[in-house]
Amino acid sequence: MAAPTVPMSGIWRTIRDYIFWSYERGTIQYDVMVTLILLFVFLSPKLINFKDKPVEHNPHRTGVAVVPDGNGGLIYQIEAAAVAGKDDDAIHDQLLEIIEPISGEVSITKIEPVYDSAGRVLSYKVWVARE
Repeated sequence: MAAPTVPMSGIWRTIRDYIFWSYERGTIQYDVMVTLILLFVFLSPKLINFKDKPVEHNPHRTGVAVVPDGNGGLIYQIEAAAVAGKDDDAIHDQLLEIIEPISGEVSITKIEPVYDSAGRVLSYKVWVARE
């Protein structure tokens, strides 16, 4: 005894109707389509890694001013009070820690201290390049 066969034209017609959304509102097919869409919207962020993260907030409560350098780049001016390092390497690392949460991964190309009339460092001007 042979198994009953399902006509392929009926299956393709059903698939076509789902793709072209040809079912009326209130039918079971319409409810199935809406349910599948809602499941995708609410479950896909948990199942699919979209590699999106919120931007990290600057952990340092410092005054950072960003100005264009005239060549398409940016200059970051950071208050000296935010930097506690005494040698050049420590200052470079701390400035990078302050700038990276704002701009993403960058490398520092130039650091220029800004002095007051007494010779104390008021701030640092930092030129950066995107990596």
